[in-house]
Amino acid sequence: MILNAIAEKLKRQSKDDFKGRYRDLEEMFKERGFEVDHSSVNRWVLAYAPMIEKRLRQFRRPHCGSIRVDETYVKIRGQWRYLYRAIDKHGNPVDFLLTAKRDLDAAKRFFRKMLKDEPLLSPGKIGTDGANTFPSTIKTSVEEGLLHPDPVHYVTKHLQQGIESDHFRVKKNMPKIGGFRSFNSARRTIAGFEAILWLRKGFGFSGGWTVNDQNDLLARL
Repeated sequence: MILNAIAEKLKRQSKDDFKGRYRDLEEMFKERGFEVDHSSVNRWVLAYAPMIEKRLRQFRRPHCGSIRVDETYVKIRGQWRYLYRAIDKHGNPVDFLLTAKRDLDAAKRFFRKMLKDEPLLSPGKIGTDGANTFPSTIKTSVEEGLLHPDPVHYVTKHLQQGIESDHFRVKKNMPKIGGFRSFNSARRTIAGFEAILWLRKGFGFSGGWTVNDQNDLLARL
């Protein structure tokens, strides 16, 4: 009941009214007669967000064979860190990885994480920006058997606009000043953000996909 009420309230809130702060959720609980401190909400997120992400992962659908990969910046303790993300050509989330550095090793770790369910999730086409780490990463992924031989790698600014816009859906609820307090809290919180994007996109289930349906799936998990 509480989850449904909060989800419906969030759905109605405009982007200007709701900034994703835990204090806003504290006030929303209070409107319904529940005393919950915002620090408790924060602890719930850190405890349960990775669990939700892990359990929702089993419902991911095979993508359409073409993905876009990109990195965006995340501020942690006042320093910029890097979030690797991938979506398919229809905008469905594929995977993500938060890293301390933006280098060849980080790119390879992201591809290994993203492609470990191969061949189900092995794309035939991969779009990236012009970073010089990706050609070598794709070559290594083929050699390790994570990608089928001869995948098409293309660098097209126009096609990358989709994932660049998609970054905003994850970043809009992140702390605006100073960033996250620790790498661990950032990693766990972002796992929750990404999991909810998967949930909202749906997993190919037949029929409607309402907020109540989404909350029912979370409850079953």
